[in-house]
Amino acid sequence: MDAAIRPAGLSDAPALARLRWEFRVSVGRPVEPEAAFVGRCEAWMAERLAADGPWRCWIAGPDETPFGHIWLELLEKVPNPVDEPERHGYITNLYVREEERGRGVGSELLGRALAWCREREDVHAVVLWPTERSRPLYARHGFQGEGHIMELVL
Repeated sequence: MDAAIRPAGLSDAPALARLRWEFRVSVGRPVEPEAAFVGRCEAWMAERLAADGPWRCWIAGPDETPFGHIWLELLEKVPNPVDEPERHGYITNLYVREEERGRGVGSELLGRALAWCREREDVHAVVLWPTERSRPLYARHGFQGEGHIMELVL
């Protein structure tokens, strides 16, 4: 794998919003015009990338033309009096453009997000909702689950 992968920043919001459009229209028919969606999504992403909140994103490819990304949200658990981390990670929106697939980019993006969770030491498990196509990728990284949701206990 030779793609540059880095944490996304505020200036990446326009490209990330366009990638989100590409990803979602590849699996379903859009219900709003592209320009309206991209503008709305860009604003949402910019707000989350600018804040030091629960959302993180990693981006693959050149700064000018990224071709993949993954988003992670930290979810708080109810406080716990035993020795157990009090957060979960939620992986969403792992996408790599079709022409860039097969080189390990998706696996590297996922690996970066999981490494970040492990480094924090306050993340108990990571959950996600896979597609049938993505299920083998997640299983190779240790996720388990037969239903709609998969989990990796760290």
